[in-house]
Amino acid sequence: MTLKTLTLGVALALGGLAHAADPILIKFSHVVAQDTPKGKAAEYFKKLAEERTKGAVKVEVYPNSQLYKDKEEVEALQLGAVQMLAPSLAKFGPLGVKEFEVFDLPYILPNRDVLRRVTDGPVGRGLLDKLETKGIKGLAYWDNGFKIMSANKPIHLPADMKGLKVRIQSSKVLDKQMRELGAIPQVMAFSEVYQALQTGVVDGTENPPSNMYTQKMHEVQKDATVTRHGYLGYAVIVNKKFWDDLPTDIRTTLEGAMKDATKYANDIAEKENADALEAIKASGKTTVYTPTDAELKQWRDALLPVHAEVASRVGKDLIDAFYKEAAAAGAPIK
Repeated sequence: MTLKTLTLGVALALGGLAHAADPILIKFSHVVAQDTPKGKAAEYFKKLAEERTKGAVKVEVYPNSQLYKDKEEVEALQLGAVQMLAPSLAKFGPLGVKEFEVFDLPYILPNRDVLRRVTDGPVGRGLLDKLETKGIKGLAYWDNGFKIMSANKPIHLPADMKGLKVRIQSSKVLDKQMRELGAIPQVMAFSEVYQALQTGVVDGTENPPSNMYTQKMHEVQKDATVTRHGYLGYAVIVNKKFWDDLPTDIRTTLEGAMKDATKYANDIAEKENADALEAIKASGKTTVYTPTDAELKQWRDALLPVHAEVASRVGKDLIDAFYKEAAAAGAPIK
């Protein structure tokens, strides 16, 4: 063997070792706390992905808007600055896929059985597929929970919302919902809500209990009402080019990890929110009110007209598909 051949062989071997030691990096950014259902699920996906690929993939999770705020994160994904997100479903309306705002409709998902029929079936898959024209691959739906209203005064009935400045996500449906109640919607990044509530920039908000508690919003809200009027969920998404360019075996392994992380996320969401609601009550800082059946009917009657009012935006056929799934689950909406 000549010196030149030996040198070349060593160089190739060292190059191979360097390549083998250089894992595929997935930056997973999100805007909520690490101890929320989404935060815990992101960490679980990281664990599964790294274990099952035997270190060939490294997942870095950035919670609490460490990298990007609400309005910035989807663009960052499209540009390839991060590889994975789990934004709330309302984020896709401003992106141009307004059909996702169907999830923002009040009382469109009567319970988790209906939710599972939608997200695990062809309706949910069809919505995720619409993201591909935006350079985004939709992988899964992760639950958070059903929202409650909060403010600095009792809000037992829809009329009590009149005149309140209420923070919402950037969604035309949520804007319409608040205006239907006589409230004044205020679009604001999630990371800014606590300070806005504390300083009186806004009077109230809507959130699942887990978000309200982990962001300490209950410390700056005197009252909350368990309206369960809307659903907050997430779509786990990746940069499509990044995903398509992965080695087939790696992608298949990550799909399996995502499937198991999704089951984990959706299994813990209901308990996490129930525990958070009890913690809010126990804090003594927020009075939590549970409406009677008659009062809940008033909330439903006040908000169901929003469905027809935004049908031209989200699609009447899509709304009807949700109604069909609800009826099949024994929980008709109308």
